[in-house]
Amino acid sequence: MALNYIWIFFFLSAFVIALVRLLFFGDMEVFPAMVNETFGMAKTGFEISLGLTGVLTLWMGIMKIGEKGGIVRVFSRLIGPFFNRLFPELGKSHPAYGSILMNIAANMLNLDNAATPTGLQAMKEMQATNPDKDTASNAQIMFLVLNTSGLTLLPISIMVYRAQLGAVNPSDIFIPILLATYFSTLAGLISVAVYQKINLLDRIVLAYLGVLTLAIAGIIWYFSSLDKESVTRVSTLASNLILFSVIIIFIVMAMLKKVNVYEAFIDGAKDGFKTAVKIIPYLVAILVAIGVFRASGAMDWLVSGFTRVFELAGINADFTPALPTALMKPLSGSGARGMMVDAMTSYGTDSFVGRVASTVQGATDTTFYILAVYFGAVGIKNTRYAVVCGLIADFTGIIAAILMAYLFFY
Repeated sequence: MALNYIWIFFFLSAFVIALVRLLFFGDMEVFPAMVNETFGMAKTGFEISLGLTGVLTLWMGIMKIGEKGGIVRVFSRLIGPFFNRLFPELGKSHPAYGSILMNIAANMLNLDNAATPTGLQAMKEMQATNPDKDTASNAQIMFLVLNTSGLTLLPISIMVYRAQLGAVNPSDIFIPILLATYFSTLAGLISVAVYQKINLLDRIVLAYLGVLTLAIAGIIWYFSSLDKESVTRVSTLASNLILFSVIIIFIVMAMLKKVNVYEAFIDGAKDGFKTAVKIIPYLVAILVAIGVFRASGAMDWLVSGFTRVFELAGINADFTPALPTALMKPLSGSGARGMMVDAMTSYGTDSFVGRVASTVQGATDTTFYILAVYFGAVGIKNTRYAVVCGLIADFTGIIAAILMAYLFFY
């Protein structure tokens, strides 16, 4: 629903601004430019989607190997004690725990197809013991905010888009996104814990958060001590080494479980191909709307306004052309993805703006969409403070993404 209003807003506001430019400034080129942009962006959307088939087919195949090899279950066992303490009202043997852990683990691995069904199952199982069926329970809110914070270990989809758009090293945003999603998730967790009075000083909770925080702090300290060329070189090596190691681990685990690795890859690859084809109309729709919005001059006005505000505040404003991605992210995943693609095609995939947009895209998830789907599936109308906590996580993730982009790419 949000995307529907956004799409209408882009076209109507573009028309109004173009009409103002024509009537008051005599700009005779604005409407031809907008019409040309509709054809141009439709072609761009199709070409991007078509080019995604190969890379998306590859990575969906790899992810299917990991799924059948049991990597999701491994994550579930590793983080089980931690999550048991975040959902105290569920007790220690609630049937939702399995689905919650599988969902979180699948999200970490960017297994969207596996994450959504397990997430909906978790919501239904929690709803079964929810005393007020119209109102979100504490456990449901914690679960939703952890989803919207978007903790991702492998941002495959973003790397796929970067590869398709010609990035020299599509995985160079891997570590910056990992750091940004950590801060987003931590902010979401703390905000919900404050509302629910969850004891984050519990020894088990502190142990998990402490180890993760030390690791993140160590990464930031190490890279901040390097010069720009060394940061690029080391992060590139680390990102690619980790990613290829993940592929090998997935294959080895599948072999140990006597999984037919080749057939598992083919099963996942088929899903990847279907996914690439399915997104064509969605990507074309949003890119055409964004193209018209930009051709009318509305995008320039929006970016210029933010740039002026940051300059008056004495803040470096080179990141502001990537802000449309950040503003769209809480509302629509497809819209934010379109904004990211637009930033990369307009400024260059390997430009600072292109990398900021990519990092922002991976820093958090689509809060309003997730709330609508997950709460809507179980008929919850009163979401209480879920939106507030979700937006706190979004805002923190976006700020962290911009700072990480300056640390790694500026």
